[in-house]
Amino acid sequence: MDGLPRDPDQGGGAFVPPAGEPLTPPVLLDRLLGERALGLRHLAGPPTAQVHGVHASEMADPSPYLLGGELLLTAGAELSQAGAAAYVGRLARAGVAALGFGVTPVHEGVPAGLAEACEAEGLPLVEVPPGTPFTAVARGVGRLMAEARTRELRRVTEVQQALAAAAARPDPVPAVLSRLAAGLGGHVALWPDGRAAGGAPPAGAAAALEALLARVGRAGGPATATDQAGGRHLAAYALGPGAALGTATPGRAPGDHTVASVAAVLLTLLTADRPTGTEAAALARLLLGEPAAEALGRPGPWYAVHARGGGDPRALADALGTVLLDPRGPVVRLLTDREPGAQPGWRLGVSAPAAPDALAAADAQAGRALQRAEAARAPLARHADAGFAGLVGEAEARAHAEAMLGPLSPALRETLRAWLAHHGSWDRTAAALGVHRNTVRQRVARCAVLLEQDPDDPDVRMELWFALRQE
Repeated sequence: MDGLPRDPDQGGGAFVPPAGEPLTPPVLLDRLLGERALGLRHLAGPPTAQVHGVHASEMADPSPYLLGGELLLTAGAELSQAGAAAYVGRLARAGVAALGFGVTPVHEGVPAGLAEACEAEGLPLVEVPPGTPFTAVARGVGRLMAEARTRELRRVTEVQQALAAAAARPDPVPAVLSRLAAGLGGHVALWPDGRAAGGAPPAGAAAALEALLARVGRAGGPATATDQAGGRHLAAYALGPGAALGTATPGRAPGDHTVASVAAVLLTLLTADRPTGTEAAALARLLLGEPAAEALGRPGPWYAVHARGGGDPRALADALGTVLLDPRGPVVRLLTDREPGAQPGWRLGVSAPAAPDALAAADAQAGRALQRAEAARAPLARHADAGFAGLVGEAEARAHAEAMLGPLSPALRETLRAWLAHHGSWDRTAAALGVHRNTVRQRVARCAVLLEQDPDDPDVRMELWFALRQE
């Protein structure tokens, strides 16, 4: 029986998806069983499971090297008939998704005791036939995960586009709620005004969602919160003081949080004392990036402005020659194609001139410029490029780093630092740390799971590197 490359310090080899892949949809075991070229056969335990990767090991106890969610492949070299129950128990406690047993050359068939133990623990057991190497199973899982990721990215993109179109309709709030409910396949609601879309959840889930919304929507509440009740996954997103968006869905796909977050931003702009419908629709479309040039109608350059003062925000917008503003909270945010000047009664932070596809960065620049204006008690401050390290204070940077890296052990932080320093090279990182490259893969994948971030994303890599340098 062919195995995956063996790791001397682990007694086996592993396939894990590229860093960040654990955040993508898992492979359903029944889908893998349907791959005729692999010839896998279900023997015991439930026929369904969610597989997040593949690990191969002949160790009597591979649990210290498992992340959870794997299809564990073994030929049973270290497995005795009497030890089958203890072996399966350890795997179940480690969170293994399923066990794949390769028949021959060690065993002519799957030991009866192993099937009985898997049935008792509720662990799916599949037979890997002699003609199927473990590497083929790993490649099959990787391919199915890649297909699932592509489908999920396509779904998220289509729902985002539908939300943008809904935000531009004459009655945008109900339209956005309806599109969000359809995109998530569940129930969505605004708190406290009661507007909702999608089928009503069970009574227990409805009560739990209402409590979650009240917690997020109150002053000083968290920005987001999640829960489960009545067979539903619940989530709530703050929309500003005294308002929140809630979702109740039968399942939770990896892209659902992204979709709901986009909808929350749109609804924040479209509700309460916000710009008029036309202005809000334009601002909402800008947040999605691609339609920005169409929404603005001209290429710019544009200036993002953050303002704080006691005057009328619309009068300020008129003075700056724009109708694109968000007067939410104590800071007024605007977008104008005229270079702003100081305005009586206001303290302004102004971004560098930006193209439509760089408005998010310009908005962040304006926020930092306003902070400098307030610190210097100046009527206006403009963005000045002081380099990445000069964007935040030392104490704030360290606090951010500790909050971000808090879930990681020292060993995982060391591995992540080395992996980033070697530009994601598994081999060079392994050489620098003195471990096998599969160990590096497992540790980086574990970091992705614990941080709920995708280290393959350049933005995430930058933020992780910045955080690690603050230690």
